[in-house]
Amino acid sequence: MEMIQRVPQLSAYLAADESIDHEHPLVRETAAALRAGTVDECAYAKAAFEFVRDTIPHSLDTQDPRVTWRASDVLRHRTGICCAKAHALTALLRAEGIPTALCYQRLGVVHGLVAVRLPGSGRWVRQDPRGNRPGIDAQFSLDGERLAFPVRPESSEVDYPVAYDAPHPAVLRALRSASDLESLWLRYPAEL
Repeated sequence: MEMIQRVPQLSAYLAADESIDHEHPLVRETAAALRAGTVDECAYAKAAFEFVRDTIPHSLDTQDPRVTWRASDVLRHRTGICCAKAHALTALLRAEGIPTALCYQRLGVVHGLVAVRLPGSGRWVRQDPRGNRPGIDAQFSLDGERLAFPVRPESSEVDYPVAYDAPHPAVLRALRSASDLESLWLRYPAEL
């Protein structure tokens, strides 16, 4: 899918903010540990993706009632819904200088992904750190998307083509205002 940058400057996709807090010591420490075993940006991006996908369970899969939204909190508490996990992966990638965007799908509710732009590629490639389980097999890929959920247009599902430099306000508002997982789903956006 061809992504449209919301902000033309690539530097916006390296920035830290309150939710993508890649300057936080825990994010930096995690990034450094992941970087130690890699040889280049592609290998690091794959290691960071697999770390978030495989070591931070999706809250719905485990029924963990905690709602995380800040990347450092996702890493600390080891839980989050898809968008929170996307914040964590974005922070880990940006911490190592890899431009990373947030992007979304509408699958009945908004589903969060990331898009990476590795040096020399000149294009955004979406990745889905949601977490695998039976029937879901998201993989890191630069040659063709291997997302958790392919969009089904016949079910009114949509791939939003925008590469956001920061979390979408509707998603962030829902995450920040929820006291637990149950209250999150009462306010979580069905579309952008």
